Amino acid sequence: MEYLFKIQNKIVPEVIDLAERRFCIMSKINEKGPMGRRALAENLDMSERSIRNELDFLAEQGLVEITRAGTRLTDSGRSFMKEFERYIKELKDFSQLEAELSRHLGLEDVIIVPCDFQHSSLLRELGRSAARYILGILQPGDILAVTGGYTMAEVANMMAPKEKLAGQVEVVPGRGGLGEVVEIQANTIAAQIANKIGADYHLLQVPDNLRQENIAAIKEEPSIQRTLEVLHNCNILLHGIGDAAEMASRRGRSEKEIEELLEMGAIGESFGFYFDAEGKIVNSTPSIGVGLEDVAQIEKVVAVAGGEDKARAIPAVVSPEYQDVLITDEETARIMIRDLRKC
Repeated sequence: MEYLFKIQNKIVPEVIDLAERRFCIMSKINEKGPMGRRALAENLDMSERSIRNELDFLAEQGLVEITRAGTRLTDSGRSFMKEFERYIKELKDFSQLEAELSRHLGLEDVIIVPCDFQHSSLLRELGRSAARYILGILQPGDILAVTGGYTMAEVANMMAPKEKLAGQVEVVPGRGGLGEVVEIQANTIAAQIANKIGADYHLLQVPDNLRQENIAAIKEEPSIQRTLEVLHNCNILLHGIGDAAEMASRRGRSEKEIEELLEMGAIGESFGFYFDAEGKIVNSTPSIGVGLEDVAQIEKVVAVAGGEDKARAIPAVVSPEYQDVLITDEETARIMIRDLRKC
């Protein structure tokens, strides 16, 4: 099959653009629900005429239904989406792209999300892919730890129920909170994922930017000790990756401190640790929760991050010492490979 795809790409390369265009249209409808032609055209930066032609074709195939309320996916269309995504990945030779990026980063596996999405849609697609992956590996008796952030919040939003896990899995926040909107706090995300899959969950009610002198005292609290005990026994960790300057700002560091951090070469952040382009730790923030020494001992660590602004941060943070799997998007993957080939 791979050989046939290569012939197809060489003889009729326009098939790639056509298939990806139709995949993006169906993905957008799947994400937003019933949509009119104008809204689709604006969201996908296409002409209404092109959208109309594509919708007519998809309707003829029984994949979408055009109604007064807008176009929606049919049951056949929703069922077809998983196979369509697999086809797109094969068509664009994602298996080779994923293998090369895995080799450069030293990871067990890289999963690439296809299609050129707007930022908000990209986070949803990353979340959908990560949720599907986690549901595929979770087994009764597992303890899943999750960090906070916008991407992790989308993982929780996209998580689907799984009856066999009900009461058989525990979910715990990997870190304290940054004092931001509640929806992206690790506690909220852990609780939401647990509620979706019927798992038990634990809360870690502490801020993520504690002073060093306060950490020891807070760890003596019985409720904190119980959560930390569960956290330190987790066998799956799901986390995001941040831009160093952005995360320092979110943690309340001053402009001067951020400038000093950047002068140290920091470009990526995870678990309160700041990494330079060589993957070396140049700074850290004291906190209660999972640290890098813990991450190295966890059975399966899955990083989820994407977007052009993360293309430098991801290789700085990710390494075979700490991560096993990376889930990212096509554009970010291609930028990373281009840069890594130069090294």
